[in-house]
Amino acid sequence: MKLKGLISLCLTAGALFIYVSPSMGQTTAPVPQGSLQSLDPAFDVLVSPGAKIAVIASGFEWIEGPVWVEKHKMLLASDVMKNTIYKWTAEKGKEVYLQPSGYTQSGTRGQELGSNGLSLDKGRLLIAQHGDRRIARMDAPLAEPKAQYTTVAGGYEGKKFNSPNDLSVASDGTIYFTDPPYGLENGVNDPLRELSYHGVYKVKDGKVTLMTDTLSRPNGIALFPDGKRVLVANSDGNTPYLYVYDIDKKGDFQNGRIFINTRDTYGAEGGAFDGLKIDKKGNVFAAGSGGICVFNSEGKALGRIKITGRTSNCAFTDNYKTLFVTADDYLLKIEINR
Repeated sequence: MKLKGLISLCLTAGALFIYVSPSMGQTTAPVPQGSLQSLDPAFDVLVSPGAKIAVIASGFEWIEGPVWVEKHKMLLASDVMKNTIYKWTAEKGKEVYLQPSGYTQSGTRGQELGSNGLSLDKGRLLIAQHGDRRIARMDAPLAEPKAQYTTVAGGYEGKKFNSPNDLSVASDGTIYFTDPPYGLENGVNDPLRELSYHGVYKVKDGKVTLMTDTLSRPNGIALFPDGKRVLVANSDGNTPYLYVYDIDKKGDFQNGRIFINTRDTYGAEGGAFDGLKIDKKGNVFAAGSGGICVFNSEGKALGRIKITGRTSNCAFTDNYKTLFVTADDYLLKIEINR
């Protein structure tokens, strides 16, 4: 379905106005609908009751891992199925940025072979590459992308990772990342699988250290602003929790515990979380459970930006006034109050 022109929908009370930007590309999924669910007055400070959501690009297959690049005023995001990183700018909209982005070997293969989580480290692009089963750094400058990579972390104790999924970079350069099986062509039954668990790791100065191997499906990961705690989403319908870990002086995880049980807050709607981001005040914006769920730094549910369809992740601009959301084959933009 080719979307043309500008569509605006005024929904029910507490709803967002949904705009569809022109010339976004081919898509078959329904245009997302949205509304606001406030559970605490603090939510209305974070997200204005009159907030608007814009569908700014479409035609993806499964969009994930967004990161905002302030210097170039662009958003980068992975299409995991298309093995491509796209960029979006206000001037030109959606463009191919980097290809191949996650699987650079010869031959073809199925499933989620491309890049997933993206992050910046000292002006360089870090990529969680499903197909190549590693955390990699793009060798080229951000303004001149090339599909040339250096491996930052490719395995643990002589065994290849499953398929690194998401990552978060600490102020001292330590990279924390998750390693579920989603990028393996046959999942947990893939004959190329070498690790018997799905870990969360850190890599610093080239050394990879296992942080925990107790989560069934570690997925999104984000550090709190002070660097003393980290959240990890477990994308398992049986245990749909956000876990929090303290980070000790060595940068290791301690005292793992449940931060959020989505079913306690959203009942039957409480599905597993995917990607997440934390703002400068420690508020958590987590994709899943029918949109973007917002919690304060202690895990109190503040509200939800309800979005139909599947939401995978989100990212802030550097001033935290704009939230980008990756949702199925759409890229969304929400102007929020800070």
